Order: sequence, then structure tokens, then C-alpha cells
Amino acid sequence: MRAGVCLAFILSAAREGAACDTGFVTASASLVDLYFTAYDQVLAQHMTRESDGTTYVSTGDIRAEWLRDSSAVARAYIGSAKADASVAQTIRGIVARQARYILLDPYANAFSEDYVVIERKFEADSLLYPVWLAYSYWQATGDATIFTPEEGRALDTVMGVLRTEQRHDERSTYRHPDLPRDGRGSPVAFTGMLWSGFRPSDDPTRYGYNIPVNAFATVVLREFSEIEKKAYRNQAQAANAWGLSVQVQRGIEQSGVVDDPRLGKVYAYEVDGLGHTNLMDDANMPSLLSMPYFGYVRESDPIYQSTRGFVLSSRDPYFYAGPYAQGIGSPHTPQRYVWPLALIVQALTSTSDDETTRVLGYIAASLTGDDRLHESFDVDDPRRFTRADFAWPNALYIELITALHPKADTSSTTSLECFDGVAQHPTT
Repeated sequence: MRAGVCLAFILSAAREGAACDTGFVTASASLVDLYFTAYDQVLAQHMTRESDGTTYVSTGDIRAEWLRDSSAVARAYIGSAKADASVAQTIRGIVARQARYILLDPYANAFSEDYVVIERKFEADSLLYPVWLAYSYWQATGDATIFTPEEGRALDTVMGVLRTEQRHDERSTYRHPDLPRDGRGSPVAFTGMLWSGFRPSDDPTRYGYNIPVNAFATVVLREFSEIEKKAYRNQAQAANAWGLSVQVQRGIEQSGVVDDPRLGKVYAYEVDGLGHTNLMDDANMPSLLSMPYFGYVRESDPIYQSTRGFVLSSRDPYFYAGPYAQGIGSPHTPQRYVWPLALIVQALTSTSDDETTRVLGYIAASLTGDDRLHESFDVDDPRRFTRADFAWPNALYIELITALHPKADTSSTTSLECFDGVAQHPTT
């Protein structure tokens, strides 16, 4: 991604009241306030250290912890954990609690503070995110104390479930009332990929193999292999994880790529291995848009670039454009509502300064005065939004600013123009 997009000004000059275009100062100052509020609020209001030594992470105004959300939120603080022992302890507590949740029910995706299952929607990424968090923390800090015997048992449980769901129709006993075929989900053929009953949005899948989830799995399973090899000295499990990663990736490239008459080869969102494909993207992560963020492909990869062109266009049924923003939404929320989560991912995976700057403008236009990002907002009127308190996009925004700011050109004066003309909120 590129970084010459006025972030140095946003994080410094705007705070000092620099004189320039009024619209820019308003937008950039709002983005500054958002950064500092997000950093403080997510850590202080959504993470609670418990008496059992673990850390509970609330998703926001829904009082429950999602394995996916809690991992993504915690990742924004890994950089701080290297120098701040308190933050490190908080993240270690998150990893420990996630292991207990997985051992309680590996098919559940959300849990209460007192270890009760809230939702039992099987999403393969819900088992992968805690591995991703543990590996990222370990690599950044060198702290291997998180790899306890309990964590090891949780990892074994994850691998067992993933191997079962690789052959869902043959081996799985999982059922959910929201899925067709008496809860089994629509039919699938073996492809090497991992089956999911539900998308990262918690909505039912149309076809059981979600391509971005499996792309995420390809990356995380190799990290899983390294954990087993170096931390647990379990060579057999390391080889098992690596082999599963190879099988999943082969399945993606053989069954998850389709020919688009306009763009050439693109990644589908879902397939079933029986010839059916679903072309779309969803704002929730893993998404097709986020594939470089997780490290499955580079931003310059030709199939990814074609896919990006598709999902960021009106050909994606959940792409919306209006006077205040344009971006990817979700069937989980109303039509013409885009998600700040997807806008941030678009900026994180962009190779264009102009695009990144434009997306920051959309984020600024979405703010309603509470210095926080919401789940989604109406592109025609950002005062209409869903979820007043949703931790994940605010944490991801921290990652975006952290990624951009160290590289920004503090001597540039052209950066002062970058938010000129940002749409203002309606006043009536």
C-alpha cells in the first residue's frame, strides 16, 4: 500500500490548528479525534480483565464475545504490547480465554462473559482468527508463554474440526436450523477447501465453500504449522497443518476462480464444488477485498486486481455509491449502507494515493459527532447508521493510521489539499 496521503498532517498539524482550507481542517481534525478516541475506547471499554486471568472482549453494544471480532480488535494493540507490559498481559488473557471458548464448543462463534454459548453458527474463520492472533502476538513480541497446554489442546481441537469440515457431507454431524437440508447446508463436493455454514457476517452461506475464508485459512494454517513445529515440537501436527493449507489453496485455485467476460479471471465469493458460484463480496472479513491484507496474494496480483475491479463496482450487488461515500455493504444490513470496515480495508489494500485519500474522505463523512465508526451507514445520509457501538472498525482504523503515518511525508504542503471538497453532513 502507499502512504503519501496527508496522514502526517492529520496526526500533527491538524491538532495544532494549522491554517488551510476549512473543509480539510474539519475533516482531518475529525479523523484525528477518531484515532485517539478509538485507541482509548476500544482498549478501556471493550476489554475486561477477568478474575480467572483471562481477558473478555465485548463486540460493542451486543454483550458477547465473537472469536473473530475479539482477535481482530486485539491485533491493533500488538505493536503496543512490545513496550507496554499491561497491554501484553491483556492480549495474553484474550488468547487464554479464546482457548477455553474453543474447548467449550468449537462450533460456536460467540460466547458470554461467563462462558455460555451465545451463537452456534459454524464459521471456519472463527477457529482461524484466534490462531492468527496468537501467531501475530508471538512473532511481534517473542513471548511464547501463550502456548500453554490448554492452548495446545485448543489447537488440536481446531485441527480436528477443520479436517472434519473439509469433508462436511461425509463426516460432519453439525446441524443448524437456519441451514437447508435439515440443517446440513446446501450440497457440496470435496474440493480440499473448508466448509462453513455461515459467512463472516453470521448470515448463512449460499454455497458451503467461502473463498475469502479459505484464502485466510491457507495463510493461517501455515502459521499454525510453525506454532506446532517451534512452540510445541509437534512435527506430526505441523505437517498436518501445512498439508491442509496446501490442499485448501489447491481447492481455491482449481474451484474458486471463474472467468468473467469483462475482467478475465476473478475469485468467486462462494462455490460448492458442483459447478455453482456466487459472485459478490461482503464487507465483513475475511472478504475478497481483504485478501492481500491477510497475505494470501499481493496487491498487484492480476486475479486479485480483476476481482477488486469487480467488487468495487456496481456489478457487485452489495456495492453502493451515494453523495457521501461509495463502498461495499452487506446483506446483513440495509441496502445502500456501506461498512467503514470495508472502506478501511480498501485503503489498506490500495496501491493508489488518490484512492486512499478519497476513502479517508468517506470515513470522515461518515462521522456523526461521537468520534467513532459504526457498523454501517447510509451513503445518502450518514446520520442513518447501524450499531452505535461496534469495536472492530475502530480497531482496524487504528491499524490503518499506524500503517500510514510512519511513511507520510511531513514536509509535503500538497497534503494540505487532500480533503478539499469532502462532503459535509446534511444540516436538516
